[in-house]
Amino acid sequence: MKMEIAILLILTAILWGATPVLEKIGLGKTDPLTGVSIRSFAVTIALVLYITLTGRIKQIFNADFKTIVIFSATGIIAGLLGMITYFAALKKANTSQVVPIAATYPLITAILSVLILGERVTPLRLIGTILIIAGVWFVQI
Repeated sequence: MKMEIAILLILTAILWGATPVLEKIGLGKTDPLTGVSIRSFAVTIALVLYITLTGRIKQIFNADFKTIVIFSATGIIAGLLGMITYFAALKKANTSQVVPIAATYPLITAILSVLILGERVTPLRLIGTILIIAGVWFVQI
């Protein structure tokens, strides 16, 4: 793996790892839908500023219809519905239990990648899938 990719992944893990703790605190005084709405509004403002200042706003308007539909659908599925269910669980349970279980989404991705995209199942991927399932079981103990 290239060093640049490793650094990006480490930064992603740090950013995503710290966020649930802040979200749990924020959910102490609001409901999940309000939390998702505030979060989404802030992200929208930041994105509009970023793509405008970097001159990338033209790329949004040049995207083809299929690309717009796909990213709109995934935004609704993960960015809205997934975040509401995640925030609801985070509000009602321990962060140390909710986050690891929510983070099993690669298991769903792996299964759907085989079924929809026709990707191969390798022995290492099978072992990884078993470890994910075992990890969820251990978090629940």
